[in-house]
Amino acid sequence: MGNLMGSWRYKEPSTVEECDSTWETDSESDEHQPGGEEEDSGISESMSPADAVRGAEQLDHGSPQFGDMMESSARMKRSFYAAKDLYKYRHSYPNYKEPRQPNEYRNLRFYLNKIPLVPDGIYIEEILTKWRGDYEKLEHNHTYIQWLFPLREQGLNFYAQELTQDEIKEFQSTREAKRRFLLAYTIMLDFFGIKLLDKNGNVARAPNWQDRFQHLNESQHNYLRITRILKSLGELGFESFKLPLVRLLLEEALVEGTLPNMRHSALEYFVYTLRQHAQRRALLRFAQRHYQPPENFIWGPPKKKRIPASAYTVMKAGNN
Repeated sequence: MGNLMGSWRYKEPSTVEECDSTWETDSESDEHQPGGEEEDSGISESMSPADAVRGAEQLDHGSPQFGDMMESSARMKRSFYAAKDLYKYRHSYPNYKEPRQPNEYRNLRFYLNKIPLVPDGIYIEEILTKWRGDYEKLEHNHTYIQWLFPLREQGLNFYAQELTQDEIKEFQSTREAKRRFLLAYTIMLDFFGIKLLDKNGNVARAPNWQDRFQHLNESQHNYLRITRILKSLGELGFESFKLPLVRLLLEEALVEGTLPNMRHSALEYFVYTLRQHAQRRALLRFAQRHYQPPENFIWGPPKKKRIPASAYTVMKAGNN
């Protein structure tokens, strides 16, 4: 198996188009059909510390994820950094090499309340019982989010350990860990002004939505947290929870106008955490109907090329 994997070569995508297969095999009738997931290679690749630093620098210097770009008359462009990051996530990090050291399952042990998060020394039960509604703490503490929502890529808290495929399987089969994970999810939803309605992941505005949406619209660094939460939901067995949340955020951003600063991040990042083509297409068609100005909508579907009249005449004559 090792030789077989060694002979396989992963080709890095070099354009946004190579990263995005959303509109391939596009069909109007597939939006309500199950399936449509992108192929999972079974191999994974994590973001290196250097990539993480470069990503952080882009965020700090006004990339769409940190603060939505000012839309102007100039033609907007998709972010290759965003497209590549989400491509790797959806394809289970191609060419990833598992750590050689025995995995300590630190993320799982944290969720079983056996070890605290580092560097703060806080246990999960303290967060679940004392942090709900403490918006100042949730806003200004920047070390807990990597522990609450672990990924198979390095975050900005280098004390947090990346997930491995074995740990993911163990986590998904551990009832207590999944129960606490959902409680952590509801704490963050409440922080954003959203409430979880049922076990299917449906969400709606929380009673405190007006104040929290105003804060969320103005504190755009939280959009990076939302991207991480969406990714983690998919890794730990809650892929179906993504669609209701992204749909709500798009509706608030594009239709209700309560989160206008979120528009670009929702379309450039949130939508592309979904692994099913059909779900992404449905969200993007919804967004396209409400996006203003419509000529600035750059997320598809791709425009069909028109055949020149002269060429059509030649083709028709040839067919005859």
